[in-house]
Amino acid sequence: MFSEQILIYSIVLLFCAAIVFFYLRKLKIASKVTEAKIEKAKQEGLHEPVSLHPVIDLNTCIKSGACVAVCPEKDILGIVNGRATLVNASNCVGHGACFHNCPVEAISLVIGTEKRGVDLPHVSQDYETNVPGIYIAGELGGMGLIKNSVEQGQSAVENMVRKGFRKDASVYDLIIVGAGPAGISASLMAKKYGLNFLTLDQDTLGGTVFSFPRSKIVMTSPMHLPLHGSVKLFNTSKTELLSLWHSVLSKNNITIRENTKVESIHYQGDYFNLVTNKGESFTAQKVLLAIGRRGTPRKLGVPGEQLEKVAYRLLEPENINGKNVVVVGGGDSAIEAALSLAEQNKVVLSYRSEAFSRLKPKNREKLNDAIGRGILDVRYKSNVVKIEPEKIVLAVESEGARDLDNDLVYIFAGGELPTEFLQKAGVEITKRFGYTMKKYR
Repeated sequence: MFSEQILIYSIVLLFCAAIVFFYLRKLKIASKVTEAKIEKAKQEGLHEPVSLHPVIDLNTCIKSGACVAVCPEKDILGIVNGRATLVNASNCVGHGACFHNCPVEAISLVIGTEKRGVDLPHVSQDYETNVPGIYIAGELGGMGLIKNSVEQGQSAVENMVRKGFRKDASVYDLIIVGAGPAGISASLMAKKYGLNFLTLDQDTLGGTVFSFPRSKIVMTSPMHLPLHGSVKLFNTSKTELLSLWHSVLSKNNITIRENTKVESIHYQGDYFNLVTNKGESFTAQKVLLAIGRRGTPRKLGVPGEQLEKVAYRLLEPENINGKNVVVVGGGDSAIEAALSLAEQNKVVLSYRSEAFSRLKPKNREKLNDAIGRGILDVRYKSNVVKIEPEKIVLAVESEGARDLDNDLVYIFAGGELPTEFLQKAGVEITKRFGYTMKKYR
C-alpha cells in the first residue's frame, strides 16, 4: 500500500515536472523568437519609437501577455523571458489597446524618448491650451489615431459646453479649424448642443485621411460618432470612411468650408478673431484647433516646384495611366504612392539616403517585390535639382545630374509643425522627452 502511494506520488510529480519543463521550454523558444525580431527591427530602424508608444514597468508586469494579444498592429510588442517588451516600436500608432488591457496597469503611454524629443503644445485635461478659449484635439496634441481623434473632438466640445458660452448672436460660439476626424466629431457635437459654429479646413473633408491612397486601411477598431452612434467598420477603406462622414454631416445639415486656411488667430476684446487666406475675418468665443501636426507640406525649394504637375499628396492613383512619374521621399507615404502607381506608369522613386529605414514590414515587402519585378526604379542618394514642364533634373551622387522625361511629380517630404501659427496665437510649445500622456482616454 505504502509503495503504491509512493509510485502514484512519483508519477504525479513526474507529470507536473514534465508540464513545467515543456512550459519553460516554450517560453524560452518564444523569447528567442522575439529576440530575433528585436534584432531585425534594430537593423531595419524600427525599434526606436517615433510617436506615442507603450512603456512597460517590468517590476509590475505579471507576464499575462494580454498587451501582445490585443495589439491590432501585431509585432509591436513581444515577450522576452516572460516580460513584455517593445519590438517594432516605430510601427506603433497609439491605439492604446495594450494600455487598456493590461490587468495590473504596468503600461504607460509615452510620446518621445530620452533621446528623441517631440514638440507638443500645452494642453490641459480638458483639451484647453494655455490660452483660455483655445482648445486642441487630435493629431496636433499627440494623438494621431482616428478613433482617439474622434473621441477627443467630442470631449473637447463637451468640456466647452460645461464651462458655458456667453449669449451673443453677433459672433460664433465656436470655430473649428480642421475637418479631419477630430474636427468632424467636434462639428457633430456642436450641432448636437445647438451651438452657433463654423468649421474651416485649408484643404478638404477628411484631413490626412483624404490623402491616403484609395485602398489604404484607415480603421482597425470601432468608434462612437456623435449623432450617428457606434461605427463598427473593421478594415475600413478611406472611401468607406469618407462616404460615412459625408453622409452623417449631410443628414445633420453641416457644411464644411473647404479650401479656407486660417492664417492667424488674435484675441480682440472678449473674443477671438480669425483671418483666412481669402481675406475673410470671423469672430468666435472659443476656437478648437483640430489640425494635423504636419501643417503645410514641406517643400524642396527647387526651381519649377510651383508647376501644376507638382503635388504633395496622391489622389485617385487608379486614374493615372501611362505617365512618367517621379515620387520624392523615403517614408511609408512615398513608398505607398510609388507602389500604387508602378503597375500602370513608369515610376522613379527618388530618395536622398542610401537605404530606406522605418518602413512598415508590408511596405518593405511590396517595395522589394516591385524592385525585383522591375516595375519601380529606385534612385538612392538622389536629389531633385530642377523641375520643368516636360522633364525633371535629378542629381544622383554617383552619376551627377540627369534629365528625365516627366509628366508628374509627387513630393512626400513630410510637413512642419505649425509652430509659428500656434505661437502667434499665444499657444506655448515644449519639446517633450519621454512624456507620459496622462490625459489619455
